[in-house]
Amino acid sequence: MTTSASANRGLGPALFTAVAHNTSGVSGESWVEDGLRVRVESPTAEDRHGATNPEELLALSWATCLNAAARVVAGPGVAVETTAHVSLHRRIDGNGFEFSADAKLRFAGKDATESERLAAEAHARCPVSRMLSGASPVTVSTQA
Repeated sequence: MTTSASANRGLGPALFTAVAHNTSGVSGESWVEDGLRVRVESPTAEDRHGATNPEELLALSWATCLNAAARVVAGPGVAVETTAHVSLHRRIDGNGFEFSADAKLRFAGKDATESERLAAEAHARCPVSRMLSGASPVTVSTQA
């Protein structure tokens, strides 16, 4: 019997599962089952023809999720602005590429100390932050 990674990590049943596909790498198209289809192109391509890339999609995902978490911890009526940066780097060891990520939160009407506390709470609450920090179950396997 196979035990799911979520059961081993103390997670309840999935509330929603997005299923995304790609058969062309960073030059072609990616799509979500019964939903969004996007043209993708390498961020280093000379002309991206208006296509997106993994860096932009990850930054959008993180900014959206982190902002939602920040609004919860800040409470009603506090305007929150989130800016996420996701950068692509060539690895110095020559073993491919790697991302770095940085997010900035602004809590309207909050001083620096309170903003730092709220940002830390939002980061701890945000599922994308937790996954980027290595705190969520992530697996890669093969399929027939």
